[in-house]
Amino acid sequence: MADTSGTEKNKNNKTQGPGVFKVIQSVAAGALGVQSNKRHEEDFSGHSPWPYIVGGLLFTAIFVGTLIVVVRVVLSGQ
Repeated sequence: MADTSGTEKNKNNKTQGPGVFKVIQSVAAGALGVQSNKRHEEDFSGHSPWPYIVGGLLFTAIFVGTLIVVVRVVLSGQ
């Protein structure tokens, strides 16, 4: 009897989305402009782009919010 558990695990890994940490790393690297082509292709080769889109939108909102807070703190000191 052949052991197909290895192929079943590979199928399950491909249907599973990327982990949260991997999405955060990719979004941060992309935002800083240091994302490699290899990593970019790896990110979008077999997964849905939605985790990266949501991560990018969250990163942008946090970044803009941080800038607003910093500007308000600096201007309130004058």
